[in-house]
Amino acid sequence: MANWYCTREQLKRFGGVNGADEDAQVDHIIEARSREIDRATRRFFIPRTETRLFRWPPRQTSRATVLWLDQDLISVTTLQTKAQDSSPTTIAAADFFLEPNNLGPPFNRIEIDLSSTAAFESGDTPQRSISVLGSWGFSNDTKSAGTVASGLASSSSAVSMVSSDSSLIGVGNTLLIESEQIFVSAKAFAALDSILIDGALTKSKSEVSVTVDTGHGIADGEIIMVDSEQMLVESSTATVLTVTRAYNGSVLAAHSNDTAVQIARTLTIERGINGTTAVTHSNATVIYVYEPPFDIVDLCIAESLAFHAQHGAKWGRTVGPGEGGFEFKTRALGDIRNKVIAQYKKLREAAI
Repeated sequence: MANWYCTREQLKRFGGVNGADEDAQVDHIIEARSREIDRATRRFFIPRTETRLFRWPPRQTSRATVLWLDQDLISVTTLQTKAQDSSPTTIAAADFFLEPNNLGPPFNRIEIDLSSTAAFESGDTPQRSISVLGSWGFSNDTKSAGTVASGLASSSSAVSMVSSDSSLIGVGNTLLIESEQIFVSAKAFAALDSILIDGALTKSKSEVSVTVDTGHGIADGEIIMVDSEQMLVESSTATVLTVTRAYNGSVLAAHSNDTAVQIARTLTIERGINGTTAVTHSNATVIYVYEPPFDIVDLCIAESLAFHAQHGAKWGRTVGPGEGGFEFKTRALGDIRNKVIAQYKKLREAAI
């Protein structure tokens, strides 16, 4: 389970889906729609570190200095020819080009530098003669999302960590911490630095100002919990949080002065995914979140919401109970899907 193109939080917020009882179904749908996007486009949008093997010479007509690739390539770590032999030949980075130079990455071919003495060669058989170890995928775009607060400094097998800012990290995100990719499979609340509310809160959705200790460090967009009521932080000052009350289907309630504020920064994680290696990471190490193209994210959200609605309707034509029900139509969704697939679908450029 990894490499989702939208998060649980995005789907629930855009679709008005509330409550933890929906989480398992939401997660299943997002993962399924993400893999369907992979299949429909014949490419993937979060990079993987892996070795791919290629026939040489290829069956199709090709220049002897050009290797056409079956998947998007971002960068090469090691390129070898006669890969199946006991002593393969490594081609130096200075002796080949990744093309198209003016458009990539991603790259669709590797070309030998004609000014060098390097060459692609067949091994004992043409099969699997070329080995390319590198980063594969459509893009490796990321954005900064805080730092490691705790959990990863002492063990490379730890499956829980705390981030300094959870506003940009959701369930389903793939993180990059140094050279390790990490998948976020759950988020949980925990008290942080004994932050307390300064003044009682009434049971009213209109009371949206929560006064807390100075230097709270809570970021806009984070979710806090007071007693069992969740609140979305819309904006903040040094001492006052402006929030949406009773967030995510939680129950609106009154809260006493000096009640602890909990923050959803504790992440359950899967380590060393996509061919990377799990290692320790010091506190304060920067966390990056992979960012697939915006229209891929939008398609994943749209299709996931549609499938969630259809699950709720038991795949009937009407969504919703009684007189509030409506006929479910996916015509607009089909238009979105067709445009995105047409833009991103990878042509079959090589027969390997």
